[in-house]
Amino acid sequence: MYETGRAWVELNMEHLRHNVRLFQRLLPEGCVLMPAVKANAYGHGAVPVAEELQKLGICNYCVASAGEGATLRQAGIRGQILVLGYTHPRDFELLRACSLTQTVVNHDYGRELAAYGKELQVHVGIDTGMHRLGEPWDELSRIRRLWECRNLRITGVYSHLCTSDGSSEEDRAYVRLQEQRFQEVIRRLRGEGKVFSAHLQGSYGILNGERLSGEYEYARAGISLYGVLSSPSGRLQGSYDLRPVASLKARLACVREVDKGEKAGYGLSWQAGSRRRIAAVSIGYADGFPRALSNRGHALVRGLRVPVVGRVCMDQLLLDVTEAEGVQAGDEAVLIGKSRDQEIRAEDLAEEAGTISNEILSRLGDRLIRVAV
Repeated sequence: MYETGRAWVELNMEHLRHNVRLFQRLLPEGCVLMPAVKANAYGHGAVPVAEELQKLGICNYCVASAGEGATLRQAGIRGQILVLGYTHPRDFELLRACSLTQTVVNHDYGRELAAYGKELQVHVGIDTGMHRLGEPWDELSRIRRLWECRNLRITGVYSHLCTSDGSSEEDRAYVRLQEQRFQEVIRRLRGEGKVFSAHLQGSYGILNGERLSGEYEYARAGISLYGVLSSPSGRLQGSYDLRPVASLKARLACVREVDKGEKAGYGLSWQAGSRRRIAAVSIGYADGFPRALSNRGHALVRGLRVPVVGRVCMDQLLLDVTEAEGVQAGDEAVLIGKSRDQEIRAEDLAEEAGTISNEILSRLGDRLIRVAV
């Protein structure tokens, strides 16, 4: 089948539905999911994921850019789409045309949005200590003045926790400090009669939510909604049945034997210690498989864990399949996922590559077909 003829991502939609139900049970009454479908839904495919979420009744989403939001609108996704990042003034019309909600990244940017001259729906970002985006929490007068901008329809206020995935007392204390600062801002604003929704939690903030005391209307589930933690040592305060949604697979293009002492790949960086069988696999770093896994990564072939040998190329890589009995061209190689009773999780691949699952998944390339199973 052409879709799975080279390299592809399989999406287990039942696992996605399971994870959604799990998160919905964790959220308090009155708080709804606002899934992060940015970066092509962490590499899973923003459109098929959002379409499935829409079927489940979810109508609030987060993206990183106006372009990502426009793509969802063009695919027929309804409801609120919040742009978490900066949008250049030349794209303000796109915000309006696609009915996107823009983040006010600070007071000056809010005035720039207002100067556009047409009403835009926005959420105000509050910097409670991450020092990325948002007006500083203690600049209340500047935050308050945003409500005086006639073209801004402010429907939300939010911040972002930066240590909610930590387990140390210092990490926990900083979560509490950030929430205290955020609660102070929204208490003061609501005390002045301002009406808006509030949100603070991402994946780890939800899963470790017993640390938080405030009430929030939205929860921005991200990486863990896709059944993955950022790393194998993801620090959770409880045990959760998160089920991976994505599997990454590719075809073996050919299998050949090499004699002891022969070398293979660019730079001849691998040498056979004995007579071996190696397979060329139709996936490479242009598809998102890290070049850092040259001579150190692994894949599953016929239920056996086999090593990556030689340098990962742009479009291909080599596997030592000597121990995989009967292997032949056309067989599947599983880079992320299960093969018989063996499994390689995105967290495992990320750990081998010296990064986090978020990066591995979000860099899966566009030429990988997404196939719902």
